[in-house]
Amino acid sequence: MSRATFFEVEILDAKTKEQLCFLDKVEPNATVGEIKSMFHKSYPQWYPARQSIRLDPKREGIECSSLLTLKYHPLFIYLYSPGISGMLPAERIFWQGHVRRLVDVFLTEYAGPLFIYLLFYSRLPFIYEEKDEFTTSPHTVVHLAGFCHSFHYVKRLIETLFVHRFSHGTMPLRNTVKNCFYYWGFTAWLAYFINHPLYTPPLYGDQQVHLALYTFLVCEIGNFSIHLALRNLRSEGSKMRKIPYPTKNPFTWLFFFVSCPNYTYEVGSWIGFTIMTQCLPVGLFTLIGFFQMTVWAKGKHHMYLKEFKDYPTLRMPIIPFLL
Repeated sequence: MSRATFFEVEILDAKTKEQLCFLDKVEPNATVGEIKSMFHKSYPQWYPARQSIRLDPKREGIECSSLLTLKYHPLFIYLYSPGISGMLPAERIFWQGHVRRLVDVFLTEYAGPLFIYLLFYSRLPFIYEEKDEFTTSPHTVVHLAGFCHSFHYVKRLIETLFVHRFSHGTMPLRNTVKNCFYYWGFTAWLAYFINHPLYTPPLYGDQQVHLALYTFLVCEIGNFSIHLALRNLRSEGSKMRKIPYPTKNPFTWLFFFVSCPNYTYEVGSWIGFTIMTQCLPVGLFTLIGFFQMTVWAKGKHHMYLKEFKDYPTLRMPIIPFLL
């Protein structure tokens, strides 16, 4: 009769080389994900998403689906996690576990603008003059702008809950604070002027408003279509990267020309909103957003070029044939 063989694995801190724990009865062909789960049982505060398993402390972490094949590797493994090396647990926010149900970072970022805008739209007390409290604007464009702004962030909330698959398990709290300051602050600024009692409609009237509205809605649908296509690109839990290609959905055909059409549509939505409202704070928000999304798109585009030798050469990062 064959006897089952198990290994005892020593987990070391990748920075200090100090011993963290021993894992006994580890199967010879255990995956990295299984090792992380076993370590999580010993240290419940370190979710698997916060762990980076390495056979060499100077190398990158190994994918969760990878087999360790312990009989061919040293029986000690280095583990890197910001928290283990001194960062307080409160300084990072998790996508998973009980924390996600309480404080999801993207829900915090996107729910804020939704409610802040509606406060100005409702003209609550202490925002405008007392005579204007709880009044409504006589201009149709103001109500359309309120609908479009709310629609955009409701869509983002739905995508966060049901569409997006996050590549990283954690995010620094400072980034959350910075993003909230950006989204919430700009929302309050542009909402104040759009819903102000002295707000004047766009120069070219209904024609300008309707054209901008159609642009906004088309780009919102396009953005959602791209997010769905990216979600379907890989199965849940998989980190395997693939080249995104157009599908039967016409809104995804922008993949023929750009690497990040979700950013292209996002910028298009805010351009439409800017034209609709003809409001300077909205234009500044759109411009800053465009610069930031261009940086993200260029980074992702270069990553695609580096990772895939057969990546389509016609594609640009965010603007077809230009940028």
